[in-house]
Amino acid sequence: MIPYSIGRRELLPLLAAPLLQGREHRAQIAILGAGTGGCAAALAALRNGMTVVMTEETAWIGGQFTAQMVSAFDEHAHIETHGCTRAYRQFRNAIRDYYRGHYPLTDSARRRVNLNPGSGTVSNFAVEPRAVLAVLEGLLAPFVSGGQLRLLTRHKAVAADTDGERVRSVKVRNPATGNEHVLHADYFLDATELGDLLPLTKTEYVTGFESRAMTGEPSAPTTAQPANEQAITACFAVDYLHGEDHTISKPADYDFWRDYFPRLRPSWPDKLLSWKMSNPQTLQPRDLGFDPTLSQRGPGPLNLWLYRRIAARDNFTGGAYRSDISLINWPQNDYWLGRLIDVSEEEFARSVRGAKQLSLSLLYWMQTAHGWKGLRLREDIAGTEDGLAMYPYIRESRRIRAEFTVLEQHVSAKARGAKTAEVFADSAGTGSYRIDLHPTSGGDNYLDVASLPFQIPLGALIPRRVENLLAAAKNLGVTHITNGCYRLHPVEWNIGESAGALAAHCVRTRQPPRRVRNEKALLADFQALLERQGVALSWPG
Repeated sequence: MIPYSIGRRELLPLLAAPLLQGREHRAQIAILGAGTGGCAAALAALRNGMTVVMTEETAWIGGQFTAQMVSAFDEHAHIETHGCTRAYRQFRNAIRDYYRGHYPLTDSARRRVNLNPGSGTVSNFAVEPRAVLAVLEGLLAPFVSGGQLRLLTRHKAVAADTDGERVRSVKVRNPATGNEHVLHADYFLDATELGDLLPLTKTEYVTGFESRAMTGEPSAPTTAQPANEQAITACFAVDYLHGEDHTISKPADYDFWRDYFPRLRPSWPDKLLSWKMSNPQTLQPRDLGFDPTLSQRGPGPLNLWLYRRIAARDNFTGGAYRSDISLINWPQNDYWLGRLIDVSEEEFARSVRGAKQLSLSLLYWMQTAHGWKGLRLREDIAGTEDGLAMYPYIRESRRIRAEFTVLEQHVSAKARGAKTAEVFADSAGTGSYRIDLHPTSGGDNYLDVASLPFQIPLGALIPRRVENLLAAAKNLGVTHITNGCYRLHPVEWNIGESAGALAAHCVRTRQPPRRVRNEKALLADFQALLERQGVALSWPG
C-alpha cells in the first residue's frame, strides 16, 4: 500500500533516527506503528528496561492524536479520576503542562486543573496535534538519546520472514528514498493502523463484519461481510477570519459530492452535504448547526464549529489567536465509498483520494453555498501541504484471531441485561465507551448502542498460533461490533501499554505470552506487574 502523505520534512528533528549504517537492526522488541498504541507500547517496554526499535509510516508519531488529527480526545466521563492507566493520565497532564509552559494562556485558563484548551463540546480534552506531538517526543527523547530506542519515521513494513510459528524479522522501507532495513527482535508488536503486520507474518486475522452464526452477536448480520469496513475520514483544521476570503479552489469532485445522497440502510435523511444527519442512536433525522462566529454553545441544534474545537481563543491572552480553531471530523466528511484493507495499491489510492476530495468539497461547500468565505484551511496545523491530515482517521483494522475474542454480549448493556460487563480473569486493563460504529463501505448506517464499563482481556492481545507477535492497537481480538468501543484513545493506549509490558515481561522471564495467560501463577505475576505500573485491572465498585 502507498503512504497517505509524506508531508514536509519539518517534523521530529529530535527523534528522526539517522540512516542505519547497515540494513540490519536488532532489539528485544520491535514495534511496527508509532500511533497511540505504539507509543504506549514503547513507553511500557522502555520503562521495563527493553531495547526497542519502532517504526512509523508517517512523519509524525502519535496516530489518532497527531497524524490523523483526532486531537479532540474521545473519552468517557470519568477519565479525570479513573478508567485509564496512570501513564495515560500522566500523558494528558503533561499536555496541559506543555500548554502552561509554552502557550499564552489567560490566568483563569492557566489555573484550571482540568484545562481544556479547545473547550470543545465533544470531549473534556481538545488540543492541537502539535502539542501532543511535542509531549510524545519529549517522553521518548531520553530513550532515543540513550540508545535504548531507535525510531524510524516514514518507514512502512513491506515483508516478513517467519519460521513456523515465530516471526524472525520484518523488513521496512522508506517509500521516498527506497531505503530498507531489516528488524530482528524477540517480540514483534503490530501497532499499525490497519494491522499491516498480520498478512506479512501469515498471522490469522478477520476483517469486516462477522455473521451472527460466527459470534452469536444480536446486532450481527446473518451473512459474514469481510469487505464491510467503517468509514474513514480525512480530517482537517480551519479557523474563521471575518471579512476575509479564503475560499479554496473548487475541488475536482465537488459537483459529485454537492449532489450526493447517501444510500444507506436504514436511510440517511438528506444529502451528505447538508445540516442533517441520522441520529446515531435512533437513526431518526437530526438537525445540525454551524456558526463560526459563536464562542459558546447555545439553544438549538449542535453547533459543529464548537464540537471539535481544539483552540478556544478565549483561553488565550488577547491577540494570541485571531480565531478559534476547529477540527473537521464530522458526519459530512465520513467517507465510505471505498476500502483500505486487503485491496490493491490502486484501490487504496482511490479511497484516500476520495476521502480527501470529500473533505475539500465540504469546506468549499461551506465557503460558497453558505457564504463562510472566512474559513481558512490551516495547513500548518496539519503539517501537510494540502492541509489535510497526514493519514486518514482509521476506525477499523484487521483483527487477530485471538486466544479470546470480545463479543457484543460481553459488553453491551442491552445484550447483557446486567449492570456490569463480563468479568475477565485475565484482565489487562479497562475502558469505557459506547459501541460506536460509523457508516460502512457495505452501506450500513450508524450502529450506536450503550456499553458497560469493560475490561481488556489479555487473551485478546495474543494470536491463536503465532508465538512472538502481539496486537498493540485496534487489531486485537474484538469483532466488527465490539471494535466500536475498543478503538478509542484511552483504550488503544491501554492495549498498547499492556502489550509492551507483556512483551518485556516475556523477554525477562523467558515465558511465552500464551503460557503467561493460561497458567494461573504466571498470570498473577504479570497482572501484579501491571498494577504496580498503574494499569487498573477492574473498575471501582
